[in-house]
Amino acid sequence: MKFFYISLVSIILTVAAMGQHRSVGRIVALDPHFSDLFDANASIEVLADTFAWAEGPVWVKQGRYVLFSDIPHNTVFKWSEAEGLSLFLKPAGYTGILPYSREPGSNGLIINQAGQLVSCEHGDRRISAMPMVHGGKKTLADNYQGRRFNSPNDIVQKSNGDYYFTDPAYGLPMGYADTLRETGFMGVYRLSKAGGVSLLVDSLLPNGIAFSPDEKTLFIGQSDAQKPFIYSYPVKADGTLGQGHIFFDCSTLIRQGLSGAPDGMKVDRMGNLFATGPGGL
Repeated sequence: MKFFYISLVSIILTVAAMGQHRSVGRIVALDPHFSDLFDANASIEVLADTFAWAEGPVWVKQGRYVLFSDIPHNTVFKWSEAEGLSLFLKPAGYTGILPYSREPGSNGLIINQAGQLVSCEHGDRRISAMPMVHGGKKTLADNYQGRRFNSPNDIVQKSNGDYYFTDPAYGLPMGYADTLRETGFMGVYRLSKAGGVSLLVDSLLPNGIAFSPDEKTLFIGQSDAQKPFIYSYPVKADGTLGQGHIFFDCSTLIRQGLSGAPDGMKVDRMGNLFATGPGGL
């Protein structure tokens, strides 16, 4: 397992009007093996902008397009090389009548083994699944032992069909201090193929989540300014987790003057972990 740090510098300040193909930021490779993954002339290209808060991108292989959440706008957008940007789904994470929070929409998205769009929904506080054509959403889980989730954030599906997801409180109107909270922790959960929800970790401020290619390790990012760590947990044969360990300490980057904390992450087929964090990706 390798971890490469790529610094995306001043990306917000350099973005211009939408609709033009342009490159932004810069790539800082701190490991010589980085050249095995990217061409030396690779650049960071802006596909679209003007979003309030873009999150949770997922590539839809069958249609060759990407979906991603704009959380404050309660919207999922679609981008394809052939058609550019378009609205895909609204509302995406909150179907209530009254205003909710500044982050009401969907967050992390995946395409499950059945080809459905699975969403972590802040406002409706649930994990949902939606066929890509013909049909509305189905709630997969919205509570643990009768207590509603905080605001599900990110999710991954194991090859056996089980889902693993994080549930911090970022999407609640008042965050961690919100009186709407029904649990006393920020959980990492497993939703079994049979529909049962089990608590795996209750000691983190969890955010991004990803499996290693062999599914023997689960990585969880903690968005905590005091403990900005990416953890690795061994996955037991029964699907539960063993003792976690710090896989990468982002505080070393913060001490360099870079801002941010671990958020979303993905692992490629070769076992390389890509994660957002202080300074960029």
